[in-house]
Amino acid sequence: MSSAAFTKHRSNLIIHLILIAGSVVMVLPFLWMILTSLKTTTEATQIPITILPAEPSLRGYADALRQSPLLHYYGNTMISAFMKTLFPVIFSSMAAFAFARIRFPGRGLCFFLIISVMMVPNPVFYTPQYLMMSKLGLVNTVTALWIASLVSPFATFLLRQFFLGISKELEEAAVLDGCNPFQIFRYIMLPLVKSALVAVVIIQLLWSWNELQWPLIINSSPEKLTLSAGLATLVSMFGTDYPVLMAGAFMAVIPMLVLFFIFQRRFIEGVAFSASKG
Repeated sequence: MSSAAFTKHRSNLIIHLILIAGSVVMVLPFLWMILTSLKTTTEATQIPITILPAEPSLRGYADALRQSPLLHYYGNTMISAFMKTLFPVIFSSMAAFAFARIRFPGRGLCFFLIISVMMVPNPVFYTPQYLMMSKLGLVNTVTALWIASLVSPFATFLLRQFFLGISKELEEAAVLDGCNPFQIFRYIMLPLVKSALVAVVIIQLLWSWNELQWPLIINSSPEKLTLSAGLATLVSMFGTDYPVLMAGAFMAVIPMLVLFFIFQRRFIEGVAFSASKG
């Protein structure tokens, strides 16, 4: 083996070892959650710590379904996640196309203002959003979970990077064929950015599915909470039944795991391409 080949082989080995170590670090909490959900309360809290349950039990899952309206949480979360994905994908894709392909006065300033919103922590918006929901009479409603999140600055930025990478010749040919800007956007541009749209859909779903603070602020009725907020109610100041909590958390994360495994290739393609264009 030549010196160059040996060096390349060693570099690849080091990279793979680092990736394996990182994967183990990320997977361990998930495995610990599953194992804890199968333990008894005594096993989950005893010292020294036990890794494997002595007698695996599904009691935690049964108790989680009995102690909380988990099906209501699922329904509210699905509605909220669907709306927080559908509208940002529609509106952000239109805005991204305009910023990438249409010249108009103040385009750079408007895009800068939209991107600057990404630098502001979400809790800053909670007070004015709550006041708006209160004036509209939407407090303690499922509508309040998603109505304030119709546009995503991140989705606008991500999709704009894709639109910038599309050849101008396609757009010019469409103009010569008599297409207006909306027809160019709908029939020419959108089919070319499918990977980006899938990436945006998955990111929006993950974000809305796991959102905790806003549902707890805007809704107090148990029937109007989402999964993340509902699971938070299982934590008591006097004691927490960790198998029940972990069972509920595992049931809450299953849909997102399935979704990611189905679309992981397009998700990785979208994020990688956007990073290369940025």
